[in-house]
Amino acid sequence: MSEDYYKILGVQKSASDEDIKKAYRKLAMKYHPDHTKGDKAAEEKFKKISEAYAVLSDKEKRKEYDTFGAEGFRQRFSQEDIFRGFDFSDIFRDLGFGGDSFSGRGRGRGGGMRFNFGGGSPFGSQTYQQASMKGSDLVYELPLTLKDIATGTQKTVSLQHQGGSEKITVKIPKGMITGKKLRLAGKGSPSPVGGSPGDLFIQAKVLNDPVYRVENYDLHMNHELKLSEAVLGTSISVPTLDDKKLSLKIPPGTKPGTKMRMSGHGLPHMKGNKKGDLYVKIQVKLPKQLSDEQRKLIEKLAEAGL
Repeated sequence: MSEDYYKILGVQKSASDEDIKKAYRKLAMKYHPDHTKGDKAAEEKFKKISEAYAVLSDKEKRKEYDTFGAEGFRQRFSQEDIFRGFDFSDIFRDLGFGGDSFSGRGRGRGGGMRFNFGGGSPFGSQTYQQASMKGSDLVYELPLTLKDIATGTQKTVSLQHQGGSEKITVKIPKGMITGKKLRLAGKGSPSPVGGSPGDLFIQAKVLNDPVYRVENYDLHMNHELKLSEAVLGTSISVPTLDDKKLSLKIPPGTKPGTKMRMSGHGLPHMKGNKKGDLYVKIQVKLPKQLSDEQRKLIEKLAEAGL
């Protein structure tokens, strides 16, 4: 999911152009690679604030971003589109980093823009000819059914970047429950400065199921019994995700709300052979209307103390 450019710069959506520029100047001074000297986390932060500034300082791009939101904007604009024609030289010169510190006119390997620290840095004696930074990582939320998770599957996802779309086939392992991720190296956003692309993370989201409710690797379902079945006991048929039927014995006098555990019939774990459990919650169906014969029988039971 794309990050909010306004939050990245620490400004309100109503911020003026000057407010946005001031916010970027402050953050750029703090996170510029000439200042942080190899701090990867700071480089990543610098890359994000520069991308946010490139969008929000451009009236047309900002209008598109405000209209379509972060996700919609990233579907329409690749990282190359964001930085195309954008020149940071004036603002970096003002900060003391040299006029060509970050210019959209220069291109590095792979078509990305370059850092080019031509002059001596005020923060150290080392001169950087090019600083390659990894592109942004992307997270793709993939809806999965319980059967997908129980058996494993293969999915094709479509990504929008670099001005076009790319289809990627992903093998989904068993047990990929909500929140679990797969990492596809190099399938994220391209670097704006000529570095390697970021990674793509496929994050699972379990779809609602008409029969089961999911808690981690455990499955929960409800089963209604007739009043006579709850009192006298019975056996019921319980469906599984692999289209089998399991027999579950209900003892006499089972109370409404009782949960019965069927060990090892839940979802598989991603690693190892362990499985979650299946819980069947017993509910008792009470008739809204009684026939004359049913009423007489119930009255007899009441007379007998039941």
